[in-house]
Amino acid sequence: MKKIKEYLVLVLKGVGMGAANVIPGVSGGTVALITGIFEELIDSIKSFDLTALRLLLKGRFKEFALHVNLSFLVSVFLGIALSILSLAKVLDYLFVNYPVFIWAYFFGLILGSIYFVGKTIQKWKASVILSFIVGTAVALSISFLSPATENEAFIYLVICGVVAICSMILPGLSGSFVLILLGNYHLVVIKAVNDMRIDILAPVLIGAAVGLVLFSHLLSFIYKKFKNETISTLTGFILGSLLILWPWKNSFDAAGNIISINKFGAFTDSSGQIISEVKVYFYKQILPAEVNTVVIIAIALMILGYISIWLMEKFAGQQEKEV
Repeated sequence: MKKIKEYLVLVLKGVGMGAANVIPGVSGGTVALITGIFEELIDSIKSFDLTALRLLLKGRFKEFALHVNLSFLVSVFLGIALSILSLAKVLDYLFVNYPVFIWAYFFGLILGSIYFVGKTIQKWKASVILSFIVGTAVALSISFLSPATENEAFIYLVICGVVAICSMILPGLSGSFVLILLGNYHLVVIKAVNDMRIDILAPVLIGAAVGLVLFSHLLSFIYKKFKNETISTLTGFILGSLLILWPWKNSFDAAGNIISINKFGAFTDSSGQIISEVKVYFYKQILPAEVNTVVIIAIALMILGYISIWLMEKFAGQQEKEV
């Protein structure tokens, strides 16, 4: 029974990673780091090497499963898949109609992540501090980039898969936000998933599989050799990503005009009707014009997001003690 419980916990952690990966500005890698499965996840993915291929080709499936930690990977990725498939429609609706509330909750979530990830640094020294500054600067610079245009070309979708999956497992760097910068977030995460567009999903998954295996080797090596510096850099990534998640912002079109929004932050046309698809070229963060009900709810959701991370950290700590 204990084994079954452990697998269920891993599935739930995968659900958390999947939910994070769907949200622009939030990283599934951050959830993996907070819930204590980051290093095992990277090492397990890295195990897909020549030895694994030889075992598979020789039909030694049990040895192959042990070598790549298959039960762990299946549990986590099952949770990720279930989360993405189930949340795509819900998040599509919330992002269109109540973006301020969604951004507020995840702002609190990521704000809490800074402390809980940063506290795992064992020793602060010059190289660790510098890594933190560099990580923050990189994340901030990414947040100022303008999105590209949507592209359905096979090779471009493969590239999207490679880049997005690498950022998805890297704490603090959002794969979904990278897809926004590449111009293909709505095409891949919302449209292709909801409509099961295999012609779109297949090349993205090919790129993701290749990128995941190759990047995991590099990340595992750096994480083991420079653990404090790596965590410090990742903490900086998380801090820098807060700018992306700030709930109140002006959105601008290609001509530099402010796009109309309602009190919930939803895009509207000239008659006040909500628009589901809008091309945003850049944002400018602002403060709320007044303290109203929407602002109070948003602040409450920020606090809830912070509490969610605290509960997740507490739950992960209890699981480690039990194991």
